[in-house]
Amino acid sequence: MSLPTPKPGIMDIAPYVGGESKIPGIDEPIKLASNENTLGASPHAVEALRQMADQAQWYPDGGHTELRHALAEAHGLEADRLVCANGSDELIGLLTKAYAGPGDEVLFSEHGFAMYPISTMAAGATAVRAKDDGLGASVDNFLAAVTDKTRVVFLANPNNPTGTFLPPEEVARLHAGLREDILFVIDAAYAEYIVRNDYSAGLELARQHRNVVVTRTFSKIYALAALRLGWCYADPEIIGVLHRVRGPFNVNAMALAAGVAAVRDVAHVDMSRTHNSEWLPWFQDHVREIGLESPPSIGNFVLVRFPGTDGQDANAANDYLTTKGIITRKVANYGLPDCIRVTIGTEAQLRATVDALNAFAKQ
Repeated sequence: MSLPTPKPGIMDIAPYVGGESKIPGIDEPIKLASNENTLGASPHAVEALRQMADQAQWYPDGGHTELRHALAEAHGLEADRLVCANGSDELIGLLTKAYAGPGDEVLFSEHGFAMYPISTMAAGATAVRAKDDGLGASVDNFLAAVTDKTRVVFLANPNNPTGTFLPPEEVARLHAGLREDILFVIDAAYAEYIVRNDYSAGLELARQHRNVVVTRTFSKIYALAALRLGWCYADPEIIGVLHRVRGPFNVNAMALAAGVAAVRDVAHVDMSRTHNSEWLPWFQDHVREIGLESPPSIGNFVLVRFPGTDGQDANAANDYLTTKGIITRKVANYGLPDCIRVTIGTEAQLRATVDALNAFAKQ
């Protein structure tokens, strides 16, 4: 008896594998694998969730009205140019499906986010990687990889898992080199963590140009990863396309309520940003003192690179940390087999991780 056959290319997709959450035999491991905000969500967002607990029988607002207006107020945007989604992952998938298909190409950087090729292949399009310059995206290599078949370009800025970024003038140069019929998607999932003045999330570029989309998420600094909530800003025509391809109730009511509360709790966001600004360099300094390499990062995570000799490789390090109750992320699937990625957690978590890495290096 034959079974239904999926579209060509679907079975070639390597499914996304998230960071581990548990270690057998350890009740409360230190989880630094998924770039979550280990400080937790805003107390106001938590309270909003509690208040929604007895309203599960009602459909959510399919227009995301209150959250769109809260985001518009917070970022100085037009509410009618915003759409919310079930995480920014959904937006990546919807945009790819809406603008690319068989015979088309979708372009992204060599070490770009794993959802770009997955969404591309699911749409039946061809994934194309532009070679990075070291660990960072190269505008020249991006533009050299554009062909007549290119329909979508994804730029993660800053990039996960490398923590690198392109300054505004380079992002603008990349956009200026693209045809007007190419959709340029700037994935700014970690923008809220960044305090330097040579970075922009790209919202102004999206306001000025009709083929630019900026995607954002509540999974990182807002610490609402469990609720799956994201949003994007784009030209009204693109927003209209997204409304046509998204589900009518694609964001649940609890996520919407918590999102509004989280956006308005500016103090909690500031606290999380300040914590990251202090402990990211602390962690990197101590990792480097051990003798390991940790390239610069502006996210809430860093790469730690291992020499790969005498049992001192990334796999061995990850396994050793697991024995100490610490979960990090292997990134060989991103073309970085000599590295692990470590989320910037609490002071206690980071001190424990430094101690474990030091012990590993001395083996």
